[in-house]
Amino acid sequence: MSETSKALIVVVAIAALIFRLAKPIALKFSAESDFVRRRNVWFTLTVVAFLTQNFWEFCVVAVPLLVWAGRKDTNPVAFYLILLQVIPGIDVAIPTGGLGINDLFPFNMYRLLALCVLLPAAWRLRHPEDPSQSRGWDALDFLLLAYGVLQVALFVPPDLRVIYHDSFTSGLRRAFLYLVDIYLLYFVVSRTCSNRKVIADAQASFCLSCAVMAPIAIFETLRHWLLYSTLAVRWGAVGANFYLFRDTSLRAQASTDHPLVLGYLLAIAFGFWLYLAGHTKSVLARIGVPLLLWGGLIAAYSRGPWLGAAVIYLAFAVLSPRSLRKAANALVVAAVTVILVGVSPLGSRIAKVLPLMGGTLGSGSIVYRQELAERSWELVKQSPWFGDQNAYSKLQDLRQGQGIIDLVNTYASVALFYGLVGLSLFLAFITLALFRAYRAANAPNADQDFRSLGMSLVASILGTLVMIATCSFISGYVKLFYVLGGLAASYSRLASCSTPVERYDSHAPMGKRAELP
Repeated sequence: MSETSKALIVVVAIAALIFRLAKPIALKFSAESDFVRRRNVWFTLTVVAFLTQNFWEFCVVAVPLLVWAGRKDTNPVAFYLILLQVIPGIDVAIPTGGLGINDLFPFNMYRLLALCVLLPAAWRLRHPEDPSQSRGWDALDFLLLAYGVLQVALFVPPDLRVIYHDSFTSGLRRAFLYLVDIYLLYFVVSRTCSNRKVIADAQASFCLSCAVMAPIAIFETLRHWLLYSTLAVRWGAVGANFYLFRDTSLRAQASTDHPLVLGYLLAIAFGFWLYLAGHTKSVLARIGVPLLLWGGLIAAYSRGPWLGAAVIYLAFAVLSPRSLRKAANALVVAAVTVILVGVSPLGSRIAKVLPLMGGTLGSGSIVYRQELAERSWELVKQSPWFGDQNAYSKLQDLRQGQGIIDLVNTYASVALFYGLVGLSLFLAFITLALFRAYRAANAPNADQDFRSLGMSLVASILGTLVMIATCSFISGYVKLFYVLGGLAASYSRLASCSTPVERYDSHAPMGKRAELP
Protein backbone atom coordinates (compact mmCIF):
# COMPACT_ATOMS: atom_id res chain seq x y z
CA MET A 1 0.00 0.00 0.00
CA SER A 2 1.37 3.43 -0.98
CA GLU A 3 2.13 6.15 1.54
CA THR A 4 -0.64 8.27 0.01
CA SER A 5 -3.23 5.53 0.55
CA LYS A 6 -2.11 5.02 4.13
CA ALA A 7 -2.30 8.76 4.82
CA LEU A 8 -5.79 8.93 3.31
CA ILE A 9 -7.00 6.06 5.50
CA VAL A 10 -5.66 7.75 8.64
CA VAL A 11 -7.19 11.13 7.76
CA VAL A 12 -10.60 9.64 6.90
CA ALA A 13 -10.64 7.44 10.02
CA ILE A 14 -9.85 10.36 12.34
CA ALA A 15 -12.31 12.66 10.60
CA ALA A 16 -15.11 10.07 10.66
CA LEU A 17 -14.71 9.67 14.41
CA ILE A 18 -14.72 13.43 15.05
CA PHE A 19 -17.73 14.10 12.82
CA ARG A 20 -19.63 11.31 14.56
CA LEU A 21 -18.84 12.61 18.05
CA ALA A 22 -19.42 16.24 17.10
CA LYS A 23 -22.78 15.78 15.39
CA PRO A 24 -24.98 16.26 18.50
CA ILE A 25 -23.17 19.51 19.29
CA ALA A 26 -23.16 20.74 15.70
CA LEU A 27 -26.91 20.23 15.38
CA LYS A 28 -27.45 22.78 18.14
CA PHE A 29 -26.23 25.45 15.73
CA SER A 30 -27.03 24.16 12.22
CA ALA A 31 -29.79 22.27 10.47
CA GLU A 32 -29.17 18.56 10.03
CA SER A 33 -29.37 18.82 6.25
CA ASP A 34 -26.62 21.47 6.26
CA PHE A 35 -24.44 19.42 8.61
CA VAL A 36 -24.78 16.25 6.52
CA ARG A 37 -24.06 18.10 3.28
CA ARG A 38 -21.01 19.89 4.68
CA ARG A 39 -19.64 16.65 6.12
CA ASN A 40 -20.13 14.77 2.86
CA VAL A 41 -18.52 17.53 0.80
CA TRP A 42 -15.56 17.57 3.23
CA PHE A 43 -15.02 13.83 2.82
CA THR A 44 -15.49 13.94 -0.96
CA LEU A 45 -12.96 16.73 -1.45
CA THR A 46 -10.46 15.03 0.86
CA VAL A 47 -10.67 11.68 -0.94
CA VAL A 48 -10.53 13.27 -4.40
CA ALA A 49 -7.52 15.39 -3.40
CA PHE A 50 -5.54 12.36 -2.26
CA LEU A 51 -6.44 10.33 -5.36
CA THR A 52 -5.89 12.93 -8.09
CA GLN A 53 -2.52 13.66 -9.67
CA ASN A 54 -2.82 17.44 -9.83
CA PHE A 55 -4.94 20.36 -8.72
CA TRP A 56 -6.79 20.67 -12.02
CA GLU A 57 -8.03 17.08 -11.88
CA PHE A 58 -9.24 17.89 -8.38
CA CYS A 59 -11.09 20.94 -9.72
CA VAL A 60 -13.09 18.80 -12.17
CA VAL A 61 -14.92 17.35 -9.16
CA ALA A 62 -14.56 20.25 -6.74
CA VAL A 63 -15.97 23.10 -8.85
CA PRO A 64 -19.46 21.72 -9.57
CA LEU A 65 -19.66 20.22 -6.08
CA LEU A 66 -18.79 23.50 -4.37
CA VAL A 67 -21.14 25.55 -6.55
CA TRP A 68 -24.03 23.15 -5.94
CA ALA A 69 -23.47 22.70 -2.20
CA GLY A 70 -22.80 26.39 -1.63
CA ARG A 71 -26.08 27.21 -3.33
CA LYS A 72 -27.99 24.67 -1.23
CA ASP A 73 -26.46 25.68 2.11
CA THR A 74 -28.49 28.07 4.24
CA ASN A 75 -25.29 29.69 5.52
CA PRO A 76 -22.56 30.06 2.86
CA VAL A 77 -20.11 31.50 5.41
CA ALA A 78 -20.38 28.37 7.59
CA PHE A 79 -19.96 26.22 4.48
CA TYR A 80 -16.88 28.24 3.49
CA LEU A 81 -15.30 27.99 6.95
CA ILE A 82 -15.70 24.24 7.34
CA LEU A 83 -13.86 23.78 4.02
CA LEU A 84 -11.32 26.56 4.48
CA GLN A 85 -8.54 24.08 5.32
CA VAL A 86 -9.96 20.86 3.91
CA ILE A 87 -6.65 20.63 1.99
CA PRO A 88 -3.49 22.77 2.16
CA GLY A 89 -3.55 26.05 0.22
CA ILE A 90 -1.09 24.77 -2.39
CA ASP A 91 -0.29 27.36 -5.07
CA VAL A 92 -0.39 26.07 -8.66
CA ALA A 93 0.19 27.95 -11.90
CA ILE A 94 -2.77 28.53 -14.19
CA PRO A 95 -2.01 26.85 -17.55
CA THR A 96 -2.04 29.26 -20.49
CA GLY A 97 -1.99 26.67 -23.27
CA GLY A 98 1.26 27.85 -24.82
CA LEU A 99 -0.21 31.22 -25.83
CA GLY A 100 2.93 33.06 -24.79
CA ILE A 101 1.15 34.69 -21.87
CA ASN A 102 3.05 35.17 -18.63
CA ASP A 103 1.77 33.41 -15.53
CA LEU A 104 -1.56 34.97 -14.62
CA PHE A 105 -1.49 34.34 -10.87
CA PRO A 106 -1.18 31.36 -8.52
CA PHE A 107 -4.39 29.43 -7.90
CA ASN A 108 -5.23 27.48 -4.76
CA MET A 109 -8.06 26.15 -2.61
CA TYR A 110 -8.69 29.56 -1.05
CA ARG A 111 -9.36 31.15 -4.42
CA LEU A 112 -11.40 28.16 -5.54
CA LEU A 113 -13.67 28.62 -2.52
CA ALA A 114 -13.88 32.36 -3.17
CA LEU A 115 -15.01 31.90 -6.76
CA CYS A 116 -17.29 28.89 -6.22
CA VAL A 117 -18.84 29.78 -2.84
CA LEU A 118 -18.34 33.45 -1.95
CA LEU A 119 -18.87 34.99 -5.38
CA PRO A 120 -22.26 33.29 -5.95
CA ALA A 121 -23.25 34.28 -2.40
CA ALA A 122 -22.30 37.89 -3.12
CA TRP A 123 -24.31 37.78 -6.36
CA ARG A 124 -27.40 36.55 -4.50
CA LEU A 125 -27.09 39.51 -2.12
CA ARG A 126 -28.30 41.77 -4.94
CA HIS A 127 -31.82 40.67 -4.02
CA PRO A 128 -31.55 39.14 -0.53
CA GLU A 129 -34.46 37.30 1.05
CA ASP A 130 -33.49 38.83 4.41
CA PRO A 131 -33.79 42.66 4.21
CA SER A 132 -31.14 43.02 6.96
CA GLN A 133 -28.55 41.69 4.49
CA SER A 134 -29.12 44.65 2.18
CA ARG A 135 -27.06 47.64 3.22
CA GLY A 136 -24.64 50.16 1.79
CA TRP A 137 -20.98 50.67 2.50
CA ASP A 138 -19.75 51.99 5.82
CA ALA A 139 -16.42 53.04 7.31
CA LEU A 140 -15.09 49.47 7.44
CA ASP A 141 -15.72 49.00 3.71
CA PHE A 142 -13.97 52.27 2.87
CA LEU A 143 -10.97 51.47 5.08
CA LEU A 144 -10.57 48.05 3.51
CA LEU A 145 -10.92 49.39 -0.03
CA ALA A 146 -8.50 52.25 0.72
CA TYR A 147 -5.93 49.72 1.92
CA GLY A 148 -6.49 47.78 -1.29
CA VAL A 149 -5.99 50.89 -3.44
CA LEU A 150 -2.69 51.50 -1.64
CA GLN A 151 -1.54 47.94 -2.32
CA VAL A 152 -2.47 48.24 -5.99
CA ALA A 153 -0.71 51.59 -6.34
CA LEU A 154 2.51 50.51 -4.60
CA PHE A 155 4.17 47.63 -6.42
CA VAL A 156 6.17 45.36 -4.11
CA PRO A 157 8.33 42.98 -6.19
CA PRO A 158 8.24 39.40 -4.88
CA ASP A 159 11.33 38.13 -3.09
CA LEU A 160 12.43 35.82 -5.91
CA ARG A 161 15.95 37.23 -6.48
CA VAL A 162 14.95 38.31 -9.98
CA ILE A 163 14.07 41.75 -11.28
CA TYR A 164 10.34 42.34 -11.67
CA HIS A 165 8.92 45.46 -13.27
CA ASP A 166 5.46 46.84 -12.75
CA SER A 167 2.97 47.28 -15.57
CA PHE A 168 -0.65 48.22 -16.12
CA THR A 169 -1.68 44.56 -16.40
CA SER A 170 0.22 43.81 -13.19
CA GLY A 171 -1.77 46.52 -11.43
CA LEU A 172 -5.03 45.07 -12.75
CA ARG A 173 -3.95 41.66 -11.50
CA ARG A 174 -3.27 43.03 -8.01
CA ALA A 175 -6.64 44.78 -7.95
CA PHE A 176 -8.48 41.62 -9.04
CA LEU A 177 -6.71 39.44 -6.47
CA TYR A 178 -7.34 41.92 -3.67
CA LEU A 179 -11.05 41.95 -4.45
CA VAL A 180 -11.22 38.15 -4.69
CA ASP A 181 -8.93 37.28 -1.77
CA ILE A 182 -9.90 39.96 0.73
CA TYR A 183 -12.80 42.27 0.01
CA LEU A 184 -15.12 39.56 -1.32
CA LEU A 185 -14.56 37.55 1.86
CA TYR A 186 -15.27 40.50 4.14
CA PHE A 187 -18.26 41.59 2.03
CA VAL A 188 -20.00 38.20 2.18
CA VAL A 189 -19.29 37.60 5.87
CA SER A 190 -20.40 41.08 6.93
CA ARG A 191 -23.65 40.90 4.92
CA THR A 192 -24.83 37.30 5.21
CA CYS A 193 -24.23 36.85 8.95
CA SER A 194 -27.32 38.90 9.69
CA ASN A 195 -28.44 37.32 12.97
CA ARG A 196 -27.04 35.52 15.98
CA LYS A 197 -28.00 32.08 14.69
CA VAL A 198 -25.96 32.54 11.50
CA ILE A 199 -22.92 33.87 13.38
CA ALA A 200 -23.00 30.97 15.83
CA ASP A 201 -23.40 28.49 12.96
CA ALA A 202 -20.31 29.96 11.29
CA GLN A 203 -18.33 29.71 14.53
CA ALA A 204 -19.46 26.12 15.10
CA SER A 205 -18.55 25.07 11.55
CA PHE A 206 -15.07 26.52 11.91
CA CYS A 207 -14.64 24.83 15.29
CA LEU A 208 -15.67 21.52 13.72
CA SER A 209 -13.06 21.83 10.98
CA CYS A 210 -10.40 22.60 13.59
CA ALA A 211 -11.61 19.73 15.78
CA VAL A 212 -10.74 17.47 12.84
CA MET A 213 -7.32 19.07 12.30
CA ALA A 214 -6.33 18.86 15.98
CA PRO A 215 -6.20 15.03 16.32
CA ILE A 216 -4.56 14.82 12.89
CA ALA A 217 -1.89 17.18 14.21
CA ILE A 218 -1.44 15.09 17.35
CA PHE A 219 -1.06 11.97 15.20
CA GLU A 220 1.53 13.70 13.02
CA THR A 221 3.76 14.74 15.88
CA LEU A 222 3.48 11.37 17.62
CA ARG A 223 4.27 9.39 14.46
CA HIS A 224 6.65 11.95 12.89
CA TRP A 225 4.62 11.83 9.69
CA LEU A 226 3.02 14.78 7.87
CA LEU A 227 -0.10 13.20 6.41
CA TYR A 228 -0.68 15.80 3.69
CA SER A 229 2.95 16.02 2.51
CA THR A 230 2.59 13.49 -0.31
CA LEU A 231 -0.40 15.42 -1.67
CA ALA A 232 1.66 18.61 -1.73
CA VAL A 233 4.57 16.88 -3.47
CA ARG A 234 2.32 15.29 -6.08
CA TRP A 235 0.73 18.63 -6.89
CA GLY A 236 4.13 20.27 -7.27
CA ALA A 237 4.07 22.61 -4.29
CA VAL A 238 7.25 24.63 -3.79
CA GLY A 239 8.99 23.56 -0.58
CA ALA A 240 6.60 20.66 -0.09
CA ASN A 241 7.43 17.77 2.19
CA PHE A 242 9.39 20.17 4.41
CA TYR A 243 9.46 18.77 7.93
CA LEU A 244 10.01 21.32 10.71
CA PHE A 245 11.37 20.16 14.06
CA ARG A 246 11.95 21.68 17.47
CA ASP A 247 14.47 19.56 19.27
CA THR A 248 13.34 16.04 18.32
CA SER A 249 9.64 16.92 18.04
CA LEU A 250 7.98 17.26 14.65
CA ARG A 251 5.90 20.42 14.39
CA ALA A 252 2.52 19.32 13.05
CA GLN A 253 0.84 21.07 10.12
CA ALA A 254 -2.24 18.92 9.37
CA SER A 255 -3.97 20.38 6.30
CA THR A 256 -2.41 23.85 6.67
CA ASP A 257 0.74 25.30 5.15
CA HIS A 258 2.81 25.79 8.30
CA PRO A 259 2.74 24.98 12.04
CA LEU A 260 2.19 28.66 12.84
CA VAL A 261 -0.92 28.71 10.67
CA LEU A 262 -2.25 25.55 12.29
CA GLY A 263 -1.66 27.01 15.75
CA TYR A 264 -3.41 30.26 14.85
CA LEU A 265 -6.50 28.52 13.47
CA LEU A 266 -6.78 26.30 16.54
CA ALA A 267 -6.40 29.31 18.85
CA ILE A 268 -9.29 31.11 17.09
CA ALA A 269 -11.39 27.95 17.23
CA PHE A 270 -10.73 27.87 20.97
CA GLY A 271 -11.96 31.47 21.19
CA PHE A 272 -15.16 30.56 19.35
CA TRP A 273 -15.68 27.52 21.58
CA LEU A 274 -15.63 29.70 24.69
CA TYR A 275 -19.01 31.00 23.54
CA LEU A 276 -20.35 27.80 21.98
CA ALA A 277 -19.62 25.78 25.13
CA GLY A 278 -22.41 27.65 26.89
CA HIS A 279 -24.92 25.85 24.67
CA THR A 280 -23.98 22.29 25.51
CA LYS A 281 -24.80 20.47 28.73
CA SER A 282 -22.30 17.71 28.06
CA VAL A 283 -19.48 17.92 30.59
CA LEU A 284 -17.42 15.65 28.33
CA ALA A 285 -17.77 18.10 25.43
CA ARG A 286 -17.09 21.17 27.58
CA ILE A 287 -13.83 19.63 28.76
CA GLY A 288 -12.93 17.45 25.79
CA VAL A 289 -13.12 20.06 23.01
CA PRO A 290 -10.66 22.52 24.67
CA LEU A 291 -8.32 19.63 25.49
CA LEU A 292 -8.45 18.47 21.87
CA LEU A 293 -7.78 21.96 20.49
CA TRP A 294 -4.94 22.54 22.96
CA GLY A 295 -3.51 19.13 22.09
CA GLY A 296 -3.30 20.31 18.49
CA LEU A 297 -1.79 23.61 19.63
CA ILE A 298 0.95 21.76 21.50
CA ALA A 299 1.56 19.52 18.48
CA ALA A 300 2.10 22.63 16.31
CA TYR A 301 4.85 23.64 18.77
CA SER A 302 4.45 27.37 18.03
CA ARG A 303 4.95 29.92 20.80
CA GLY A 304 2.93 32.72 19.20
CA PRO A 305 -0.33 30.75 19.00
CA TRP A 306 0.18 29.50 22.57
CA LEU A 307 0.38 33.09 23.76
CA GLY A 308 -2.53 34.10 21.53
CA ALA A 309 -4.76 31.33 22.88
CA ALA A 310 -3.91 32.34 26.46
CA VAL A 311 -4.75 35.98 25.68
CA ILE A 312 -8.07 34.91 24.15
CA TYR A 313 -8.96 32.85 27.21
CA LEU A 314 -8.13 35.58 29.72
CA ALA A 315 -9.71 38.36 27.63
CA PHE A 316 -12.95 36.41 27.31
CA ALA A 317 -13.03 35.81 31.06
CA VAL A 318 -12.31 39.42 31.99
CA LEU A 319 -14.67 41.03 29.45
CA SER A 320 -17.63 38.65 29.70
CA PRO A 321 -20.67 39.11 31.97
CA ARG A 322 -19.92 38.33 35.62
CA SER A 323 -16.29 39.05 34.75
CA LEU A 324 -14.90 38.96 38.30
CA ARG A 325 -16.07 35.42 38.91
CA LYS A 326 -15.06 34.26 35.43
CA ALA A 327 -11.68 35.95 35.69
CA ALA A 328 -11.03 34.24 39.03
CA ASN A 329 -12.10 30.90 37.59
CA ALA A 330 -9.92 31.48 34.54
CA LEU A 331 -6.86 32.18 36.69
CA VAL A 332 -7.51 29.05 38.74
CA VAL A 333 -7.93 26.91 35.63
CA ALA A 334 -4.80 28.42 34.09
CA ALA A 335 -2.77 27.81 37.25
CA VAL A 336 -3.96 24.21 37.56
CA THR A 337 -3.25 23.61 33.87
CA VAL A 338 0.27 25.00 34.17
CA ILE A 339 0.95 22.79 37.18
CA LEU A 340 -0.43 19.65 35.53
CA VAL A 341 1.46 20.30 32.30
CA GLY A 342 4.60 21.13 34.25
CA VAL A 343 4.66 17.78 36.05
CA SER A 344 3.72 15.84 32.88
CA PRO A 345 6.18 14.60 30.24
CA LEU A 346 5.14 17.62 28.13
CA GLY A 347 6.37 20.04 30.78
CA SER A 348 10.05 19.84 29.94
CA ARG A 349 9.38 20.04 26.20
CA ILE A 350 7.27 23.17 26.56
CA ALA A 351 9.67 24.81 29.03
CA LYS A 352 12.52 24.41 26.54
CA VAL A 353 10.93 26.86 24.10
CA LEU A 354 9.64 29.44 26.61
CA PRO A 355 12.26 32.08 27.53
CA LEU A 356 10.24 33.05 30.63
CA MET A 357 10.82 29.53 31.93
CA GLY A 358 14.52 29.59 31.09
CA GLY A 359 14.12 27.79 27.79
CA THR A 360 16.71 28.35 25.09
CA LEU A 361 15.42 26.01 22.38
CA GLY A 362 14.58 28.06 19.30
CA SER A 363 16.26 31.14 20.77
CA GLY A 364 17.90 31.73 17.39
CA SER A 365 14.52 32.61 15.90
CA ILE A 366 13.94 35.13 18.70
CA VAL A 367 17.27 36.80 17.98
CA TYR A 368 16.42 36.82 14.27
CA ARG A 369 13.07 38.47 14.95
CA GLN A 370 14.70 41.15 17.10
CA GLU A 371 17.31 41.93 14.46
CA LEU A 372 14.67 41.96 11.73
CA ALA A 373 12.51 44.36 13.75
CA GLU A 374 15.44 46.72 14.28
CA ARG A 375 16.44 46.72 10.61
CA SER A 376 12.84 47.13 9.48
CA TRP A 377 12.37 50.12 11.76
CA GLU A 378 15.49 51.74 10.30
CA LEU A 379 14.03 51.39 6.80
CA VAL A 380 10.62 52.64 7.92
CA LYS A 381 12.21 55.79 9.34
CA GLN A 382 13.83 56.39 5.97
CA SER A 383 10.50 56.06 4.10
CA PRO A 384 7.89 56.64 6.79
CA TRP A 385 4.74 57.52 4.86
CA PHE A 386 4.47 55.00 2.03
CA GLY A 387 7.26 52.57 2.84
CA ASP A 388 10.07 51.16 0.72
CA GLN A 389 8.83 48.73 -1.92
CA ASN A 390 12.41 47.57 -2.59
CA ALA A 391 13.11 46.70 1.04
CA TYR A 392 13.93 43.09 0.21
CA SER A 393 17.06 44.19 -1.65
CA LYS A 394 18.26 46.02 1.49
CA LEU A 395 17.82 43.04 3.82
CA GLN A 396 19.86 40.48 1.92
CA ASP A 397 22.11 39.72 4.89
CA LEU A 398 19.03 38.48 6.78
CA ARG A 399 18.29 35.76 4.23
CA GLN A 400 17.86 32.45 6.06
CA GLY A 401 19.07 28.96 5.24
CA GLN A 402 15.74 28.30 3.49
CA GLY A 403 16.68 31.07 1.05
CA ILE A 404 14.03 33.54 2.25
CA ILE A 405 13.89 36.76 4.23
CA ASP A 406 11.29 35.71 6.78
CA LEU A 407 9.26 38.79 7.73
CA VAL A 408 7.78 37.21 10.84
CA ASN A 409 6.05 40.36 12.12
CA THR A 410 2.95 41.47 10.21
CA TYR A 411 3.08 45.00 11.62
CA ALA A 412 6.71 45.42 10.56
CA SER A 413 6.11 44.04 7.06
CA VAL A 414 3.08 46.29 6.43
CA ALA A 415 4.96 49.38 7.66
CA LEU A 416 8.04 48.34 5.71
CA PHE A 417 6.31 48.09 2.32
CA TYR A 418 3.35 50.46 2.73
CA GLY A 419 4.56 52.87 5.38
CA LEU A 420 2.69 54.32 8.30
CA VAL A 421 -0.20 55.19 5.99
CA GLY A 422 -0.64 51.52 5.11
CA LEU A 423 -0.21 50.40 8.72
CA SER A 424 -2.79 52.96 9.86
CA LEU A 425 -5.37 51.70 7.34
CA PHE A 426 -4.61 48.08 8.22
CA LEU A 427 -5.03 48.66 11.96
CA ALA A 428 -7.93 51.10 11.64
CA PHE A 429 -10.03 48.42 9.96
CA ILE A 430 -9.63 45.75 12.64
CA THR A 431 -9.61 48.11 15.62
CA LEU A 432 -12.83 49.78 14.46
CA ALA A 433 -14.43 46.34 14.08
CA LEU A 434 -13.14 45.46 17.55
CA PHE A 435 -14.52 48.66 19.10
CA ARG A 436 -17.92 48.22 17.46
CA ALA A 437 -18.24 44.63 18.66
CA TYR A 438 -17.25 45.62 22.20
CA ARG A 439 -19.73 48.49 22.22
CA ALA A 440 -22.51 46.27 20.85
CA ALA A 441 -21.87 43.66 23.52
CA ASN A 442 -22.56 46.32 26.14
CA ALA A 443 -25.72 47.64 24.49
CA PRO A 444 -28.71 48.16 26.85
CA ASN A 445 -30.88 45.62 25.00
CA ALA A 446 -28.19 42.92 25.04
CA ASP A 447 -28.83 39.79 27.07
CA GLN A 448 -26.07 37.75 28.70
CA ASP A 449 -25.80 35.30 25.82
CA PHE A 450 -25.50 38.12 23.28
CA ARG A 451 -22.70 39.68 25.32
CA SER A 452 -20.92 36.35 25.55
CA LEU A 453 -21.05 35.97 21.76
CA GLY A 454 -19.62 39.44 21.32
CA MET A 455 -16.82 38.86 23.78
CA SER A 456 -15.78 35.67 22.01
CA LEU A 457 -15.29 37.78 18.87
CA VAL A 458 -13.54 40.57 20.79
CA ALA A 459 -11.22 38.09 22.52
CA SER A 460 -10.44 36.35 19.22
CA ILE A 461 -9.53 39.67 17.59
CA LEU A 462 -7.31 40.62 20.54
CA GLY A 463 -5.59 37.24 20.29
CA THR A 464 -5.12 37.78 16.57
CA LEU A 465 -3.49 41.17 17.16
CA VAL A 466 -1.00 39.40 19.43
CA MET A 467 -0.35 36.48 17.08
CA ILE A 468 0.25 38.50 13.90
CA ALA A 469 3.15 40.17 15.71
CA THR A 470 4.98 36.84 15.56
CA CYS A 471 4.05 35.63 12.09
CA SER A 472 3.91 36.73 8.47
CA PHE A 473 0.46 37.59 7.15
CA ILE A 474 -0.09 34.38 5.18
CA SER A 475 -2.79 31.86 4.21
CA GLY A 476 -5.07 31.13 7.19
CA TYR A 477 -3.95 34.24 9.06
CA VAL A 478 -5.22 36.43 6.24
CA LYS A 479 -8.55 34.65 5.86
CA LEU A 480 -9.47 34.58 9.55
CA PHE A 481 -8.35 38.19 10.05
CA TYR A 482 -10.99 39.39 7.59
CA VAL A 483 -13.55 36.80 8.69
CA LEU A 484 -13.26 38.17 12.24
CA GLY A 485 -13.65 41.71 10.92
CA GLY A 486 -16.76 40.69 9.00
CA LEU A 487 -18.29 38.82 11.95
CA ALA A 488 -17.62 41.77 14.25
CA ALA A 489 -19.27 44.13 11.75
CA SER A 490 -22.33 41.88 11.48
CA TYR A 491 -22.55 41.42 15.24
CA SER A 492 -22.33 45.15 15.95
CA ARG A 493 -25.31 45.87 13.69
CA LEU A 494 -27.50 43.47 15.66
CA ALA A 495 -27.35 45.69 18.73
CA SER A 496 -28.52 48.73 16.76
CA CYS A 497 -31.55 46.98 15.27
CA SER A 498 -34.90 48.27 16.40
CA THR A 499 -36.23 44.71 16.54
CA PRO A 500 -35.59 42.55 19.63
CA VAL A 501 -32.25 40.80 19.90
CA GLU A 502 -32.64 37.10 19.17
CA ARG A 503 -31.61 34.68 21.85
CA TYR A 504 -30.70 31.03 21.51
CA ASP A 505 -32.78 28.52 23.37
CA SER A 506 -30.45 25.55 23.75
CA HIS A 507 -33.35 23.31 24.70
CA ALA A 508 -35.53 24.18 21.70
CA PRO A 509 -35.42 22.21 18.44
CA MET A 510 -33.23 23.65 15.71
CA GLY A 511 -34.93 26.49 13.91
CA LYS A 512 -37.02 27.66 16.91
CA ARG A 513 -35.66 30.75 18.59
CA ALA A 514 -36.85 32.89 21.44
CA GLU A 515 -36.81 36.66 21.58
CA LEU A 516 -36.15 39.04 24.41
CA PRO A 517 -38.20 42.18 24.69
